[in-house]
Amino acid sequence: MLIRRAEVKENKILTELAVMSEAYWGYDKRFLDAYRQIYSLTEDYIRNHPTFVMEEDGKLAGFYSIIESDDEVTLEYFYLDPAYIGKGFGRELWDHLVEFCRNRGIIEFVLVSAPEARLFYEKMGAVVVGDVNSLVGKDRRIHKMKMII
Repeated sequence: MLIRRAEVKENKILTELAVMSEAYWGYDKRFLDAYRQIYSLTEDYIRNHPTFVMEEDGKLAGFYSIIESDDEVTLEYFYLDPAYIGKGFGRELWDHLVEFCRNRGIIEFVLVSAPEARLFYEKMGAVVVGDVNSLVGKDRRIHKMKMII
């Protein structure tokens, strides 16, 4: 297993990996099309925000990315290819994220989570701090969580 910085040219592959990961939870085509439109990674995004990919035997298994601002640090993306879910890859990627944050002096970050992924984030140590409206579905509420490192 290798975790490395994402290359800007991987933006479309990472977008599709994120959509595939969302599809794992059974969302319909309309939801996934809206998700793809809202959360597409651009080359500029990857160039300007720490983004890391996990490879297993030369195949992209997952990725994460954070956004740092003056107010807070946000875990914007954390996705695994569904073939790697439940096999310990998420924990490995999370551990890399936490170590990366520690090395940058980041002591906490926030994230939003679909209900299906909440248990994973709680196992990693994040706690629910509220709910927010989803950008994908008007009447959909998702969890806002915080991770203190």
